[in-house]
Amino acid sequence: MSYAVIGAGPSGLAAARNLQRLGIAWQGYELASGVGGLWDIDAPRSTVYESAHLISSKTTTQFAEHPMRDDVADYPSHRELLAYFDDFADRFDLKSGYRFDTEVTRVEPAPFGGWDVTSVGPDGERTERHDGVLVANGTLAEPNVPTFEGGMFAGELMHTSAYKSGTQLAGKRVLIVGAGNSGCDIAVDAVHHAASVDLSVRRGYHFVPKYVLGRPADTLNQGRPLPARIKQAVDGRLLKLFTGDPVRFGFPAPDHKIYESHPVVNSLVLHHLGHGDLAVRADVERFDGDDVVFRDGTRGTYDVVVLATGYRLHYPFLDPALLRWRAPAAPDLYLNVWNPDHPTLFVLGMIEASGIGWQGRYEQAELVATYLRARIQAPVAAAAFEERARGPRPDLSGGYRYLGLERMAYYVNKDAYRRAVRREVGLLAKDLERAEQGAAA
Repeated sequence: MSYAVIGAGPSGLAAARNLQRLGIAWQGYELASGVGGLWDIDAPRSTVYESAHLISSKTTTQFAEHPMRDDVADYPSHRELLAYFDDFADRFDLKSGYRFDTEVTRVEPAPFGGWDVTSVGPDGERTERHDGVLVANGTLAEPNVPTFEGGMFAGELMHTSAYKSGTQLAGKRVLIVGAGNSGCDIAVDAVHHAASVDLSVRRGYHFVPKYVLGRPADTLNQGRPLPARIKQAVDGRLLKLFTGDPVRFGFPAPDHKIYESHPVVNSLVLHHLGHGDLAVRADVERFDGDDVVFRDGTRGTYDVVVLATGYRLHYPFLDPALLRWRAPAAPDLYLNVWNPDHPTLFVLGMIEASGIGWQGRYEQAELVATYLRARIQAPVAAAAFEERARGPRPDLSGGYRYLGLERMAYYVNKDAYRRAVRREVGLLAKDLERAEQGAAA
């Protein structure tokens, strides 16, 4: 039996490694010429920029079985991360299982079972049959480009996916639309190059510093997780001590409590606001030639508008019905991974959670590999998993009331999510062990 793994970024490598670890044959497909996914800035669909670093620390992000070296920075750059994925793939000989420079164009159920995977690579187009497919092509490659009222903007309109360096903005009047993590990163870049920088925001944000008391902020509470209300109260007060009130710098007051949307891990943007290097503007209403008209009635003249408006899920090689897509937000999958109607089709990496790291994605892959092994060696255990997946869903919110936004459709609480995944892995592994012991006897 052979399973297709689509993608060689963090989730794809985790999938390949776990299939390998459990002795399940696999074949990888990757559009780029090497591993790393979006962290390879030279890859065809990479959306990272020269100044990109992790927003979570290496300690909470790395694969547990392959820690980053001590000499790697707390918040590594994209270059250090690409080297890390190269090392991970080399250590476990994963590259030999991939076809690089190969794009998957179509995945369809085969007439008598299995899946036909069509790809285009150095040898042209080919279709191969696999027993299952693990989709791990990432969530940060397809730009979400909003529409605006009014005419076309007369200057340059670009999405952050096309941004690579602050030199692109040199000497220009720049408006950045959106103040998420990428928008704030680019704003901090731009103040060193642009003639002026404004940041247009629709709602308020919670800003988290990367360091607290000299340590990476996300390493300070790694014990038993606090209940949501207590953590929000404690961390909210700490943030006011370390970063102050963002309203002071021109941001609207947040319409949600901390952790009910992804926080912005960037206190430098507040630093530059405090120094007058950039300014906060209201939400965009429409374009008018070189001008942007804002919803508070003000307007500004710009050379470049940068859309930091995020990304949307994109699985163009699959019929959306195969993933039970909840149009237009996200597929409706058990643990964000599995559709019971197609038990050998899986999506890996379709989770967003503060602090879940790559180990959370590794555990997704471990669940898939353990289930696939159980289908052969412990079919009763596999059937029990399938029955649980068809029943009531576990609460993955951790007690947080997430904003009802499209980009939050696949957001989970890291502790609740990892607990649910580990529980399923534990149940399957226990039954597998019993089956193996029975076979040995």
